[in-house]
Amino acid sequence: MVLAGMVVAGLVAGCSSGGEAPKTEGPSGKSTNGERTVEFNPCTELSDQALRAARIDPASKDVVTDAPTGPVSARVCQWNAVGGPYFVSVSSSVYTQDEARKNDKLTGFRDVQVGPRAGLIYQDKADEDKLRCYVSLPAAQGMFEVTVGWRYGEPMTRDRCELAIQHAKELEPHLPK
Repeated sequence: MVLAGMVVAGLVAGCSSGGEAPKTEGPSGKSTNGERTVEFNPCTELSDQALRAARIDPASKDVVTDAPTGPVSARVCQWNAVGGPYFVSVSSSVYTQDEARKNDKLTGFRDVQVGPRAGLIYQDKADEDKLRCYVSLPAAQGMFEVTVGWRYGEPMTRDRCELAIQHAKELEPHLPK
């Protein structure tokens, strides 16, 4: 399950400008020194109903990263898919699709329409077995990323990118613009 956070960590590390985290925040949770921060939290704001509609088991939630307070660049949770040996993670981040395209740790970029949004598909170069696939969706705060990760040791019977697109399409109406 740690695998889902690996690319997010790679994306965050690849896009982060470094430096110290801000020390203060305003009443909305936004940094008072201008640093971007995640507004939507998939760990708490994606409803069980939305997850079930996407054939994801809400009871299997695993928090990958969700800082309790202060400005944060990404929040990530993952769940087991119903009827498949894979997990689905949803991340909310301040990073944009343009920043993802510039990240040299990512590869295989393809455009895909996900509802009304221009989605972007990619994979992690370090994932030699191609166990994971990512679909990002633009958002006012940066982007959302829906990831499908196949479980190690399980026979691959479905295309991870097709599954990630399918889950992204099912979850997209439940994500803020």
